[in-house]
Amino acid sequence: MAEAAVRISTGRRHASKAASRAAILEAARRVAVRDGARDLSLRGVAAEAGFAPAALYGYFRNKDELLLALAADDLSALARAMREAPPSGGLAGAGAAALDILRGAETMAAASAALPGVQGGDAERLFNGRLIAALKALSDASGVSATGRQGQCDVLLLAAALSGLAMFSRSGRLDALGFTPEEMIARLDSRFRG
Repeated sequence: MAEAAVRISTGRRHASKAASRAAILEAARRVAVRDGARDLSLRGVAAEAGFAPAALYGYFRNKDELLLALAADDLSALARAMREAPPSGGLAGAGAAALDILRGAETMAAASAALPGVQGGDAERLFNGRLIAALKALSDASGVSATGRQGQCDVLLLAAALSGLAMFSRSGRLDALGFTPEEMIARLDSRFRG
């Protein structure tokens, strides 16, 4: 009987901690949208979430871990969007779905600056796992095989191209240069399909 009570109590604590972590991430996303991911501060996130600033350290060691957690969530959304793109769309469908996510995901750029601050920890492992899942979804949706070193290189090149297109599109430079995202994705598709 006592063991069951301990399991229930432990389960409640884990659920409560998971709910608090989710609330912190939701608050961090609101702050990142409002103030920009690069200007995100733990104090601002704590205020938004209704926590004492010191309480955030029970969930994230520093701002870099928090940014990486946000980016990991964005990578999950990215992988899901590419998996849900119509299979007949190939790279065009997956690329359009990816660009929709990447254009609004400022956390991805901020996470690249945060990675050196969290090397070897759980945050980096989570981010890397989600990155691999997103690359696998891109490989599957685009039809570009990720078997072997050359195939993996091709998928990374596609991901880098899509990330760059998102940056150009978000900043308005793609329009200023006279290109559309669809045109660029079609060009990528023709290069990698051939």
